[in-house]
Amino acid sequence: MTGSRTKRVAGISGSPSPVSKSRVLVETALAAFAGHGAETTLIDLAALPADALLGRGTAPEVAGALETVGRSHIVVVGTPVYRATYSGLLKVFFDLMSSDSLVGKVGVPLVSGQSRGHALALDHGLRPLFASLGATVIAGGVYATPEQFHDGIPGTELREAVARAVREAERIGDVTK
Repeated sequence: MTGSRTKRVAGISGSPSPVSKSRVLVETALAAFAGHGAETTLIDLAALPADALLGRGTAPEVAGALETVGRSHIVVVGTPVYRATYSGLLKVFFDLMSSDSLVGKVGVPLVSGQSRGHALALDHGLRPLFASLGATVIAGGVYATPEQFHDGIPGTELREAVARAVREAERIGDVTK
């Protein structure tokens, strides 16, 4: 990565399951960013206290996750497709953010679904979600289907798509700082 400061990248797993293809996509992206010298943090929304995520209380874990996103230069979001869009877990987390909380940050959308028929969830769900909070969203988001995984591991084509998304986010991040 170019530039004099270390990039901070927050990866948000929006799956309610601790083992999911969308989480694997986030982990793959974070590993690529770390390989380029970035400081990375994975935020697993399913592990956060539900009452605090729903705004019915506070919890240091949720406050810490929001602070991590706030300090990050790049925000990677992975979600499975539910009802043709992102998970409700991801929505409640983003609802806790102010409308300008992602201004100056680069958004990297990663979506997993059962078929190519839900690929538009990337453009009709995650892009507007990022944009509503002010993020600059990369053009090359990633949509993955089960056929692109082998024993839970992204296949070559999918890893290359994630690597392209990471490179694009780094380029945009260098311009926006």
